[in-house]
Amino acid sequence: MKWLQSREQRALAGRIEASRKQLYRVAFSWCHDAALADDLAQETMARGLARIEQLREAERLTAWLFAILHRCWIDHLRLRREDLDEEVLAELPSMLPGPDGHAETQETVGRVRAAVSALPLGQRQVVTLVDLEEFSYAEVAEIMAIPIGTVMSRLCRAREALRGLLEAAAQQPRLRSVK
Repeated sequence: MKWLQSREQRALAGRIEASRKQLYRVAFSWCHDAALADDLAQETMARGLARIEQLREAERLTAWLFAILHRCWIDHLRLRREDLDEEVLAELPSMLPGPDGHAETQETVGRVRAAVSALPLGQRQVVTLVDLEEFSYAEVAEIMAIPIGTVMSRLCRAREALRGLLEAAAQQPRLRSVK
């Protein structure tokens, strides 16, 4: 006898499908390639839906899905035998009204993205899961199948590296517009 009734499985399948944007966002932060991030999110959802009966606790669905995403990413890297550190492909739209504000925001976004992409893969994964997606340390440890102490040390090193990279970028002279 299966532990889930078909109605519960349909509800979980709906939650899996609703998590697509979040899966894509994290995958993109790891690989910086829109097409690859879409493929990783799709593969994660397909694996999750195919193995939905393996989920023991429905309240842990999100961590379970991100563990699948992590395995999909590692599988991709093993096939490619490289870390895909490419330049940032897209820029976030600005919420500021004027072109000066827009340019300044885009410059800041670009510096932050470049700094995150310069981090080693393990640090980049941990910092995006904890700081951007707001997973707990325990959830990240489960997602990445590493000890919680490793999560904490990677996060500490990632934040320190980001601080240094962003401070160095802020000290570089910026171009000023002449009116």
